[in-house]
Amino acid sequence: MARVAFIGLGNMGGGMAANLAKKGHDVRAFDLSAEALEKAEAAGCLIAESAAAACDGAEAVVTMLPAGTHVESVYNDSVFGIAPPSAILMDCSTIDVGTAKRVGEAALAKGLTMVDAPVSGGIAAANAGTLTFMVGGSAEAFDRAEPFLTDMGKAVIHAGGSGAGQAAKICNNMLLGAEMVATCEAFALADKLGLDAQKFYDIASVSSGQSWSMTSYCPVPGVGPETPADRDYQGGFATALMLKDLRLAMGAAKDVGADTPMGARAAELYEAFAAAGNGGLDFSAIIRMLGQDQTRS
Repeated sequence: MARVAFIGLGNMGGGMAANLAKKGHDVRAFDLSAEALEKAEAAGCLIAESAAAACDGAEAVVTMLPAGTHVESVYNDSVFGIAPPSAILMDCSTIDVGTAKRVGEAALAKGLTMVDAPVSGGIAAANAGTLTFMVGGSAEAFDRAEPFLTDMGKAVIHAGGSGAGQAAKICNNMLLGAEMVATCEAFALADKLGLDAQKFYDIASVSSGQSWSMTSYCPVPGVGPETPADRDYQGGFATALMLKDLRLAMGAAKDVGADTPMGARAAELYEAFAAAGNGGLDFSAIIRMLGQDQTRS
């Protein structure tokens, strides 16, 4: 087992760090939140006084931070020059591709090995250790990172070179955002046409309209497997996080001149939904804005 520095113990990072500790790693954890640190300590992590202190002597460094600016700052100020040259660096944050490549190049210039490894699966998967990791970096870097990522997930996939993990993540979540909007629209239309939601689900879930948003994450309460819709859209994947990913996707599309009309429309709809005070609700709650009567099941 290895000494692992874990920086960023939010809703996702807390569960990930706990799983590394459960696997027997010596996890030195740091976060700006005292509450997050208390939870990490209760889960078997040792608390570091700072991000730099966590990295000192670490064999592996994992970061799970809110945005690219935080990632770049933490690596420049607390990881580079402190983590041993032999350490494997893994940034699991969801950030823009440009920053991921820039930080990866900076690590390489300093003789360090790094991957960008954003995740899919949400809070429940982070706690259960069943995340999917999309990994960007060299083949050597992937091979070194894979054992640690496997201890936190069910699937670890090498997407390509530096930045490819972030590219895969934002493309996947752009698809998910547009797919969820279309799924909500379909349920709303079915409702207005007088179709029972369960009957529509029974038909569409085994027909050509089937999707993950339909069969695994149905936005209608009482239909399909249990989802955040059954908990008044609490928990799950927050609208604010979906909007963040859609903004990243739109920024990347602009940078490379890609035409993404469906992604752009999904971003506009989630912008409006979040602006109306719904940023903390699960992203499937956008069905409320699209006309579905949630008192029916």
